[in-house]
This record gives sequence, structure tokens and C-alpha cells, in this order.
Amino acid sequence: MVALRVAIVGSGPAGIYTAEALLKHAQRTVEIDVLERLPTPYGLVRYGVAPDHESIKSIAGYLRRVLETPGVRFLGGIEVGTDVSVEDLLACYDAVVYCTGAAVDRRLGVPGEDLPGSVAATDFVNWYCGHPDVPPETFSLDAEEVVVIGVGNVAVDVVRIMARSADELRGTDIPEEVLRRLAASRVRRIHMIGRRGPQHAKFTLKELRELGELENADVLARADELAVGDLTGLSRQAAGVVEVLRSWSRRVPAGRPRRVEVRFWLRPVEIVGTSRVEGVRLERTRLVDGRVEGTGEYTTIPAGMVIRSIGYRSVPLPGVRFDPRTMTVPHVAGKVADRQYVAGWLKRGPSGVIGTNKSDAAETARTLLAEAVPDPSRPRFDDLLSARGIRPVTYRDWLAIERAEAELAARLGRGRRVKLIGRDAMLAACGRVPETGRA
Repeated sequence: MVALRVAIVGSGPAGIYTAEALLKHAQRTVEIDVLERLPTPYGLVRYGVAPDHESIKSIAGYLRRVLETPGVRFLGGIEVGTDVSVEDLLACYDAVVYCTGAAVDRRLGVPGEDLPGSVAATDFVNWYCGHPDVPPETFSLDAEEVVVIGVGNVAVDVVRIMARSADELRGTDIPEEVLRRLAASRVRRIHMIGRRGPQHAKFTLKELRELGELENADVLARADELAVGDLTGLSRQAAGVVEVLRSWSRRVPAGRPRRVEVRFWLRPVEIVGTSRVEGVRLERTRLVDGRVEGTGEYTTIPAGMVIRSIGYRSVPLPGVRFDPRTMTVPHVAGKVADRQYVAGWLKRGPSGVIGTNKSDAAETARTLLAEAVPDPSRPRFDDLLSARGIRPVTYRDWLAIERAEAELAARLGRGRRVKLIGRDAMLAACGRVPETGRA
């Protein structure tokens, strides 16, 4: 029987879950190539999960088994729109699935947002996770006060990593160069700001409790910002969040090296500064008919760094339809156009947890399998790459990168793995020419 050839663009959870679903539900042989622009797989599991969250990072073990399944190939270092086009993929494959996620931040849209010292949480997370697009020298953490705008799990991660001591992170896979900069950090006070009340916060109760248990920081809240009335009208999650925050409002600072203050009912109206960030001007807010409105009462928090963490958004893939209003690819049950499909955050927006991608991918896989038809006359993708002098990073190469990271950890006396930084180091680990990554 002729195999159905499928290209999946993106090797994060959405892409790998899609590969798994295709193998599980197919009534014929399926050959799947998982394409990734980076030399490493796993997407946000590798470059979005905080280094001190080992239990979440363990999902990589599950994704690994899918990549090791016969019929699945990992092809890293290939960027759609640069190395190959959508037309190239459609010429070589019977179906193409786009799973590139949501990799950039949403903006605040306030004056001063582009001042030096005003940064996106996506960049900061990529930095401490060792993403090759963000060099270790990007952040120096020389500000004593930092404001984090947002009250979701990513904001909590950012605050927690800044508030921990370097010794607490030494056993994780955080890159050595990043660890050194965290050890030299001058940050002493961190403000986490939400424009709504505590009952509307997006972080989970588990994440919040973990923040409150930091050894290196006093974590506090303000009682006057936690008045929400009767807790019985809230969900169990929201009520739990309010109760934890109220307990923090009764804490007496213990004089730890750092201090974290979780604030509510404030929205940024301006990032203040001349040549760089000097503070954030905030307006007190309230809810009117379910909408956030300003009260006309303002305050300014001095800060040398502002990190916006108000959500992710996807970016268009060259040659693929994209809705700029929703920042997603329009689809019907995962179908974008003839032989083109989508899954994950690019399909539904940045919502849900990692596991949410599994059911989402299954829907797309079912749609694809119901209509895709193999065409044995299509040219082979390997031939196209060879003709262009492109040598992809294989799964075997990725295993060599893993070994190099384990060896680095052993030399440094740090945990099981320390991430290599930069494409050159990764390519060198698998015997490649660092300058180009080509053969």
C-alpha cells in the first residue's frame, strides 16, 4: 500500500501530538516528517517551561517516544519561508499541518513601551530557557526594582525565576551563562500587576502557592486590593486564589533578600523615562458592567525594568492564510485549504495547557485522514533539500546535543543537564559546521 506522506511544521506539543494522532487513527501507512526551524525539538516544553518546573518538563519524555516511532522523522534547522516554501512542501507531501504555535508577545499599547528596559516576557522566558534566538547577554538584571505586568502563569514564572537565588537554580538545566547573570542580579523588589481583581487572575492556584513558598523572597499582597465580597459565588479555583492572597496580606516581612508584591486593580498607562525605563504610571481600575474602567486615580512605581506578560500571539507563515484579528489561521475542524491543516495555538489561539493540544491535534488528524490521498508521483523532500545544499538536523543529531548537555552538567557539577546556548554550540555538538549548519 502506498504511504501517505505528511509534513508537520513545528515540533512542539501540538506538532508531535498531531503525529501521534495520525499514526493512531490512520488506516494506511503514514510517513511523517516533523520540520523545525531550531536544531532542537519540543517547542515550548524546552523553551517555555521554567527550568525549576521539572515535573512539567518531563512531558518531553512522552514527546520523545513519538519522535522515536517508526515512520516519524525529525528534521531540524529547516525554516519554512526561508529554506523551503509552502509550495515546496505541497509539492513533496500529500498533506501539510502547520503547528508553529504563538511565539511573540502582545503589546501594552502605552507610551514609553519601546524604551530600553521595557521587554516582553516571551524574550525573558526565552532567555532563561536558553533559546538560541536570545543571547545570554540580552539581560543583565541591573535594576533594583522590576515591574511585571500580568497575572498569569508566565508572569508567575518570570517573577519566581527573578526572585530565586542562583543556588536554588543550580541543579536545573538553566544555561550556565544565564545562571551567572542571575547570580549577579541586583533585583531586590518585584511588583506583579493585574488590571482586574484577584478573582480574575489567570494563574493557577498551584503556581500561586509555589510563589508564596520562595525561600529567598518575602511575598506579599495588599488587603485593600483583595476585597471581592462573598467567596461562595466564586469558582473553587478563584476562591482559593483569593484566600491565599489574603493570607499573604497578613504576612510580616521577614527581611529576605528580595521582596515580591502582588498588586491588583491597576493598569499601566505609561512607561516613564527619558533614555530608558525609570518607572510605570498606573491608573486605579474598577469593574463597571463587567468592563474594566479607570477611576482617574494614578500612582507611579519606580522601576528600572518592565516586563509585559499579557499573552502570546501567533505570527503569519509565508504563504498561509492568517486572520490578523484573532492572530490565528482560519480553519474548519483543522482544515485550512486543500491539503493544508493547522493544530495547536496557531489554530485556536494561546489557550489551555500543554495537554489541551492532544484533543485539538486529534481533531485535525481525523479531518486530514478523512480526505488525504497519497500520490506516489510526488518528488521526495530529501531530494529537494539535497539540491539546495540543506542538511537537516536529524533525531540522531539531537541525541548528540542531549549527550553534550549531560556532559556539560557533569563537568560543572550541576544536575542531569545544562543547556547549550546558541546554534553554533548545538551544531558543533553533533559534528556540524557552526557557521551555516549546512553540510
